[in-house]
Amino acid sequence: MAERRVNVGWAEGLHARPASIFVRAATASGVPVTIAKADGNPVNAASMLAVLGLGAQGGEEILLASDAEGAEVALDRLAKLVAEGLDELPETV
Repeated sequence: MAERRVNVGWAEGLHARPASIFVRAATASGVPVTIAKADGNPVNAASMLAVLGLGAQGGEEILLASDAEGAEVALDRLAKLVAEGLDELPETV
């Protein structure tokens, strides 16, 4: 199982627009990914409602995980997106 622990870089946390950016990126990765708060249960990273339901705040640590082929690259890209609070998935890491 590949995992990445990262602090949410968006000041407003994973709410509304940042959550939408993250969910689109997770879906585009083509790899099933879960996201969880440090002390919470993992949810599907491709589900807008699930991601919003986490209530992850800016600066809070989250855990991204996947056991699929290609997970390392996908998690690196998603971790960079979240940590830096980017507006779109980075093309390269």
